[in-house]
Amino acid sequence: MPAYVIGEIEVTDPATFDDYRKRVPSTIAQYGGKYLARGGKVEELEGDWSPKRMVVVEFPTMAQALKWYRSPEYAPLIKLRQKGANCRIILVQGLQDRVGG
Repeated sequence: MPAYVIGEIEVTDPATFDDYRKRVPSTIAQYGGKYLARGGKVEELEGDWSPKRMVVVEFPTMAQALKWYRSPEYAPLIKLRQKGANCRIILVQGLQDRVGG
């Protein structure tokens, strides 16, 4: 079952965050993840949630997403991201594909 890492990001130090942004894709790919959304336009539809930047990354499973997040490759990048941005990040389990609905 797929899983999704969803992050709401407010960049506070553009140079530091740019360094993070350049270094993180290879770690995501190494653990089987792929970007579905990465900093594109955000439009508020309901409520008062108006994030500055959103990221959605798909992994094959929750276990694989956690393996990436807790990996030695990503650990130093967490600190870099936290230095360059305020973030709220969650992991959400997706739906199992079903043939015929």
